[in-house]
Amino acid sequence: MSDLQTDAPKSGFRPWMIVPALGAAAVLAVFMLGLQREDVQRLPSALINKPVPEFTLAPLRTGEPELSDEALVGNGVKLLNIWASWCGPCRIEHPHLMDLAAEGVAVHGINYKDAPENAEAFLVELGDPYQMVGADRNGRTGIEFGVYGVPETFVINDAGKIVYKQVGPVTERELPKLRAAIAEASK
Repeated sequence: MSDLQTDAPKSGFRPWMIVPALGAAAVLAVFMLGLQREDVQRLPSALINKPVPEFTLAPLRTGEPELSDEALVGNGVKLLNIWASWCGPCRIEHPHLMDLAAEGVAVHGINYKDAPENAEAFLVELGDPYQMVGADRNGRTGIEFGVYGVPETFVINDAGKIVYKQVGPVTERELPKLRAAIAEASK
């Protein structure tokens, strides 16, 4: 009798099988390195060194003044923080905004696409660092500022020019850069 031959495939290593895995690993490595970059949250802004866009927003709270571009000119450096109650990272940054306000930094806010009752509850729960808060219900003013998403914070000098933009939450890591921008704008 002759040896039985089978059509069963041979098991074993085939070099071409690892190509997809190597490709996926390379893409993942590039992605992970990109996340480690220090400037990952510094997206370019066409508004740097330009005047604040013209806007007027109704106040978040009844009886308070409107927030407008004119309110951001004069009387020193200001922070303009764009936030929402539905924004998780806004909760993370809020204690830092409270600290900056306690240090004497003028902080103004634009409440972005939010229900007034939710925004007011957010401020009651976490504290209110804002001297003025405008309500941007439809997001139009956010578009004028080139907002990618909330939160975003702008440093505005005495002349009403935007000198720094922080995309994403103000964190312990970002505070030195933000404070440096405030100090530079104060000169």
